[in-house]
Amino acid sequence: MAGLSVSLPLEISEVYGPYVRNMTFNALARQNLKMLLLTIPGERIMYPLFGVGLPRYLFENNGPNTHSAIKGKINEQVHIHLPYIQIDDVVFNYVEDNPDLHPYTLDVTVYFTIIPLRQSDSLQINIRN
Repeated sequence: MAGLSVSLPLEISEVYGPYVRNMTFNALARQNLKMLLLTIPGERIMYPLFGVGLPRYLFENNGPNTHSAIKGKINEQVHIHLPYIQIDDVVFNYVEDNPDLHPYTLDVTVYFTIIPLRQSDSLQINIRN
């Protein structure tokens, strides 16, 4: 099997040709969701409305209003661009015992289901300054 797509970030492969590839639909869906979450709107050429832009929220107030905005943006973008994924939950993780750290980090775990495969999975994104 040649694979479904090239795995990102690019890595040289001695087995599958020039680059490591996504070999399962689960891996492909995870990669597509990760790219959607990390892409800042306007960053993708010829597709200015694509992306959630999680890095933009790094220096926003880390509270309920920002979390609500992020959840809404994730649901909106997944509905438009990845209709085969259902968002089950979005959880924001904190480092409570280190108050100096958590204002400068954004840790998000997205729980999702790949609808055609009926498989649930999660994706954790950690953004640091």
